[in-house]
Amino acid sequence: MGITSYSTLKSAIADWLLRDDLTAVIPSFISLAEAKFNRRIRDYRMVKRVAFTIDAEYKDVPADWLQTVRFHLNTTPITTLEYVTPDQASEERIRFVSSGQTRFFSVIGEQFQFVPAPDSAGTGELTYYGKIPALSDAAPSNWLLEYAPDAYLYGALMEAAPYLDDTDKMNVWGGLLEQSLQAIRVEGERAAIGSSSLRMRAPRMG
Repeated sequence: MGITSYSTLKSAIADWLLRDDLTAVIPSFISLAEAKFNRRIRDYRMVKRVAFTIDAEYKDVPADWLQTVRFHLNTTPITTLEYVTPDQASEERIRFVSSGQTRFFSVIGEQFQFVPAPDSAGTGELTYYGKIPALSDAAPSNWLLEYAPDAYLYGALMEAAPYLDDTDKMNVWGGLLEQSLQAIRVEGERAAIGSSSLRMRAPRMG
């Protein structure tokens, strides 16, 4: 049976576990696997671009935000905002005692902080890694299930192992999951680089 949907994924997990009494908890195994995927996977298919209005010192991050790739203001020329740590943002805030055109951004909890605070509303564009859309009966598929159903299967089985107190299977499924995640990383790096030469850059933290 192919794994092409949330329903077939749940059936495959039950088949691999040789259990028909886990219907109520298998969705939890899948959700726990998705939480780990969001912490570990950074793939080009997760990158989103959204218009962003900067009209206050603090603005909520998008609901599915994981990590910023790029942030700029739509000025002429374009103003690229520089990420700073929260401590650095506090230091820069002292330097800019009045509001003005934003130059820096940081992440405080689930909000962006802009320094200096904008003196007027401005539009920009945020490019970021968004969470992998969660599977459910109402949303039976996503890009990861279509591309790497093995990752979903092994990830959910890994979460089932502690529930079933099966350490031996945890090691086996963990190894298979790592192989799948490594393949996703390699394919993603190849897609991002393409035929161009690789140029080293410092990682974006915000």
